[in-house]
Amino acid sequence: MNKGIEIAKGKTKVLYEAAGSPDQLVVAQTDQISAGDGARRNEISGKGRLAAQTTARVFRLLNLCGLPTHYLNGGEDDDNNEMLVRRCNMIPLEVVVRGVAAGSFVKRNPGVQRGALMVPRVIEFFYKDDAAHDPMITPDAIVGNGIANPNEVGVMTELARLTFEILSHAWRKRDVLLVDLKIEFGRLTGGPDKGQLVIADVIDNDSWRIWPQGREELMLDKQMYRNLDAVDDAALARVKTAYEEVADLVGTFPVMRPGMAAVVGDSPDRSDAINAVVASLQQLGLPTVRHVASPSKTPGYVLQLVQQLEATFARLFFVAVDEDGSLRAMLDSASSSPVLHWRGDPQALALDCAKLLGLEDTVLYGRTLLMQANARSAVLHADAMLQQQAQVPTPQGAALG
Repeated sequence: MNKGIEIAKGKTKVLYEAAGSPDQLVVAQTDQISAGDGARRNEISGKGRLAAQTTARVFRLLNLCGLPTHYLNGGEDDDNNEMLVRRCNMIPLEVVVRGVAAGSFVKRNPGVQRGALMVPRVIEFFYKDDAAHDPMITPDAIVGNGIANPNEVGVMTELARLTFEILSHAWRKRDVLLVDLKIEFGRLTGGPDKGQLVIADVIDNDSWRIWPQGREELMLDKQMYRNLDAVDDAALARVKTAYEEVADLVGTFPVMRPGMAAVVGDSPDRSDAINAVVASLQQLGLPTVRHVASPSKTPGYVLQLVQQLEATFARLFFVAVDEDGSLRAMLDSASSSPVLHWRGDPQALALDCAKLLGLEDTVLYGRTLLMQANARSAVLHADAMLQQQAQVPTPQGAALG
């Protein structure tokens, strides 16, 4: 990549200015691996390539799901271990999401059985300070020390949870249990979204614990390196093999298999409703086809349409737009594909469609989670606005209406 001067260097990566683009940086991954705040350090030839690949593929998935990240492009073999990212002022926190009791959490909570599933997820904050071994910090202390404001703490918590659930879904589809995850955040330094909080830094095989088949002894993550009694060439080769397997698996994550939504109305009068449903589905990135077919006036065409569409699309579902349910019933009887029924709320219908396809599609699963999170946020925001209005004193003599 066309990079400028080096501006920062960490244990496993180097940051450069992006030539001609002051709001962007180039992140170069090195072949270093370390543990214990750098107390153990080695070099594994090719690890930088694997780290860049894994991070880029994870961030591409998150971008496709609609989560805000700093990632722009790069990270593959022909990119020299480098990624192009939006420049951020990093928040000195590590946000850890735990789905299974393991690691330091079990040491700090001896009453919790190792390997226990944690629902709801536990989210913890750690202040980045190698000399102090990254101490745990509470949300109140984060706000009190001016590290982030209350709204940012809430956003980091929610984005960390969404990131964990999306990656957990992707790993489950590959019979791998995501145990925990560490991510970092930054505020964009420029551009139209200046100041926006985004997921930043890296998310690679050093950032999580993953257990194939849910079995800790089959781990493929950095804990393998931490657990080594003796660090020799053979041991490092085993670590590299695991990192290669992870990069290959993560390479299958950012793949969308959306299928086709056939939106069928029972009369020309349904055109507005059909278009509203299609618009909601397209917001989720779902391709659509539109048809009008009447079970009473053109029953033969309804059957022909079902046959044609099922012969054309491998992953198909129907949306019946009618009031009395007769079209839905006919489609349901004639088709082996799922049939959903429009009930007047296109957004709710789109969410149902996304959930249906999200069973196998991590991108749509992530978009569903984000849509739900945004809906919750809208309700909470409306409630907060009402509370603010309630706290405004009414001037004397003013009428209440």
